[in-house]
Amino acid sequence: MDVHDLSEEPKRGLHTSEESSDDLCVDFRGRPCRQDKHGGTRAALFVLGLQAFEMMAIAAVGNNLITYVFNEMHFPLSKAANLVTNFVGTVFLLSLLGGFLSDSYLGSFRTMLIFGVIEISGFILLSVQAHLPQLRPPECNMKNTTTHCLEANGYKAATLYAALCLVALGSGCLKPNIISHGADQFQRKDLRKLSSFFNAAYFAFSMGQLIALTLLVWVQTHSGMDIGFGVSALVMAAGMISLAAGTNFYRNKPPRGSIFTPIAQVFVAAITKRKQICPSNPNMLHQPVMDLVGVKPLLHSNKFRFLDKACIKTQGKAMESPWRLCTVEQVHQVKILLSVIPIFACTIFFNTILAQLQTFSVQQGSSMDTHITKTFQIPPASLQAIPYIILIFVVPLYETFFVPLARKLTGNDSGISPLQRIGTGLFFATFSMVAAALVEKKRRESFLEQNVTVSIFWIAPQFLIFGLSEMFTAVGLVEFFYKQSSQSMQSFLTAMTYCSYSFGFYLSSVLVSAVNKVTSSNGSGTREDWLGDNDLNKDRLDLFYWLLASLSFINFFNYLFWSRWYSFGPSATQHRAEVNSLEDLEDGVNKDSKMEQPRI
Repeated sequence: MDVHDLSEEPKRGLHTSEESSDDLCVDFRGRPCRQDKHGGTRAALFVLGLQAFEMMAIAAVGNNLITYVFNEMHFPLSKAANLVTNFVGTVFLLSLLGGFLSDSYLGSFRTMLIFGVIEISGFILLSVQAHLPQLRPPECNMKNTTTHCLEANGYKAATLYAALCLVALGSGCLKPNIISHGADQFQRKDLRKLSSFFNAAYFAFSMGQLIALTLLVWVQTHSGMDIGFGVSALVMAAGMISLAAGTNFYRNKPPRGSIFTPIAQVFVAAITKRKQICPSNPNMLHQPVMDLVGVKPLLHSNKFRFLDKACIKTQGKAMESPWRLCTVEQVHQVKILLSVIPIFACTIFFNTILAQLQTFSVQQGSSMDTHITKTFQIPPASLQAIPYIILIFVVPLYETFFVPLARKLTGNDSGISPLQRIGTGLFFATFSMVAAALVEKKRRESFLEQNVTVSIFWIAPQFLIFGLSEMFTAVGLVEFFYKQSSQSMQSFLTAMTYCSYSFGFYLSSVLVSAVNKVTSSNGSGTREDWLGDNDLNKDRLDLFYWLLASLSFINFFNYLFWSRWYSFGPSATQHRAEVNSLEDLEDGVNKDSKMEQPRI
C-alpha cells in the first residue's frame, strides 16, 4: 500500500482555515496539547497495541464461530453460516455508529474506552455459555446423520445472540476510531510520519489476524471453545490496557459535529428551491467571502446539477436559513458522496466471496484430511490465515519492486491508480471461487467414488488467490475513499469501507437462503440439494461456488461501467490516470486524449 499518496496537499476548494483547525487538539483533561509531550510515535504505539490485540480477539471468535454454532449449538449448516455472516456484517455496519458518536459527542478516545469494555463483556458471556452445559443443548454429533441433534432455543439461543450482539457493538464502534485516533497523534503536515503509521497499522492488523487464525484457533480446537473465548477476552483486555496506558500522551481531537446535518441541508434546500433555474454562470452560486480569500474556486460540474439549486440566493433576502441556502463546498461534499456510492456498491460482492472463506470453506476443510504429520492436525479455521501470510510478505514486495516499475510506466505516484487496484482485485476474486469449485468437486468425487479423503492443502489455492485480490481491492478501496473525501468527511467515508464488508456478508446470507429455497428437493429426490443437508458429501457446494464465480465476473464488468462514469478526483493527473487504467483493464489500450481539469 503506497500510503504516501494518502496524505495529499489540501484539495482545491477546501477552507484554508480547515487545514489549521485540523491540528487543534487537547489532552484528556481538555487542555491544549504541548508539542513536546503529546502525540508522536510514542502515543501512536499505544493505539497500535489496541489494533493488534482487538484484531486477535475478534478474528479468533469470528473465523471459528461457525464451528462452535454448528457443533455445540447444533444449528443446521446453512443457518450457522447465515448466523456467522450476519454477525460479521453487523460488526462492520456498526462502524457507522462508532464514527458518528466519535465525531458528534464523545471523541475517538472516549468512544474506544466505552465500547472496548462492551466488547470484553461479550467475550466473557460467550466463554460462560461455552463452559456451562446448562446454557447449551445436550451433546450430540452433528455429522452423524442417523441421529437428531436438539438445536439450541429459548434462553440458550438468547444467551448466544446477546453475547454476539455485545461483541458486534463493541468491535464495530471501535474499528473506525482506532486508525483515526492513531493518525491524530501526528500533524497533517508530517506526511512521512503519517505514512509510517498507516504502514504500521496495516502490519498490526495482519499480524493480529495471523496470530488469531493460528495460535488462538489452535487453543479453541484443543482446549475447548470456553477456554478459547476466555483467551479472546484476556487479549482484548490487554488491548484496552495498551490504550489506557497512553492516556497522558494522546492528542485528542474535539468532536466536530456530524456531517449528516450539512448533507441534509443540501437536500432540503435543493428540494425547497426545485423550481429555481440554475444560473449559467456557476460563480453566481453562493460561496461565503471567507472561503474565497486565497482559495481558487471550485470548478462546476453538471453531474447532480439539481443539487446546485441549494446554492441559489433568493432575491431580496440578505440572510437565509442554512436549510434554504447552502455553500458550494457543502454541495461539493454531497456530490462526492453520491459519486462514490456506485464504486462502493461494486465491492460488496467481493466481500460476499470473503464470507464463503469464513463459512463454507471452513466446513469444506473439516471434511478433508487435516493431518500435517501423523500426530499434528491443522484446524480448518487456520486456513484463513493464508491470505494474511501472503499480505505480510507480498505488500512489501509490491511497494519495493512493483510500485517503482509501474510508476515509471504510468507516471502515477502510486504505481497504479486506486480504481485500477480495486478492479484488479475484483478480477482475481472470481478465480478464487473457480478454484474453490474445482477443489470441492474433486473432494466430493474422491470421497463418494473412491472413499478417499483428500488433503486439506487442496483448498489452499482459493485462500491464496483471495489474499492476492484482497491486497488490491481492500487497500485500494481505503486509498480511493481517503483521496476523494474532504477533511470533514474522511471518518465517514472510512466507515463506508467497513460497510462494504457488512453488506457483502448480508448478501451472502440472502444468497444462501435463496439457493436453499430454489434447489431444495423437499425430500422428493428429484434433484440434488446444493446446501440443504448438513453433509457436504450430499450437498453440491461446488455448484454454489460456480454460481458465485459467475456473479463475481459479472460484477467486474459492472464495476468497469461505473468506474468510467465516475468523474471526481483530487487532481487532473490522477483523474486521467483513473480513466486510462480502466481502459487498460477493459480494452488493453491506453488512450492519451487530453483531459480537462476535474470539475467539482
